[in-house]
Amino acid sequence: MSSSAELQLPKEKEKEKEGKPKRVIMIGVGGATCSGKTTLAKYLKAVLPGSLLVHQDDFAPPRTQIPIHPIYKVQDWDAPAGAIDWPRLRAGLQFIKQHGVMPAGHHSHDHLNVQELVGVSPAVIEKWTERFAPSGEEVQWVLVDGFLMYWDPEVIDTLDVRLFLRVPRDELARRRHARHGYHTAENTLWRDPPGYFDQIVWPAYVEAHRELFVQGDVQGVLVEQGGKVKGLVELDGGSNPGDMLEKAGPVIWRALEGQ
Repeated sequence: MSSSAELQLPKEKEKEKEGKPKRVIMIGVGGATCSGKTTLAKYLKAVLPGSLLVHQDDFAPPRTQIPIHPIYKVQDWDAPAGAIDWPRLRAGLQFIKQHGVMPAGHHSHDHLNVQELVGVSPAVIEKWTERFAPSGEEVQWVLVDGFLMYWDPEVIDTLDVRLFLRVPRDELARRRHARHGYHTAENTLWRDPPGYFDQIVWPAYVEAHRELFVQGDVQGVLVEQGGKVKGLVELDGGSNPGDMLEKAGPVIWRALEGQ
């Protein structure tokens, strides 16, 4: 899937392609590893009717093509340039933006990676489910989560809403160390070698996000208006997902209203 021209609609969607196109609203959920991106994205999926959830991790290169870190001599799953198959991700998102469906043959391995879910009040879920209930215009919601969501300009351009979760470095390290590993597309388990967070994960996060912050300090203040990522909305990834949902909901609603 190196270009959008090669991607195809699923067979069950072929008969629909001549119909009135849906309005596609694409929501980016970005942030560092273990910042709560996928958890928030799954709660948003629960309240946005018929929404699709795209995981950036599903567009990682095959394990055999992951680059080796030049200093530490281990596979570097986090370096911005090599951690994602960018042509494939760009093509996939452009296809979804155009057609409102996943390309034929797309597979996710996210179900193999278990995240700790923190409860959200049923009242909050009900509130936003009712708010986004279908009424009139047919909308296809698409959620895209990833740790390099705001690195590639073409990917950024596909996003109508841009959410960015922030968590202090020490808490990110604690969460990362608490994980038992990550399942890859080949159904293998990757475990961090000793020192991987400090030597590779955090420096890669800094490299990918320094442009978003004043003086490049990724633990400091965001550049006004998001810098290269216009309309970037900061969320506290250390807060309860219900609180994040309450902050993200109005932002998404404004996108629906065309504001």
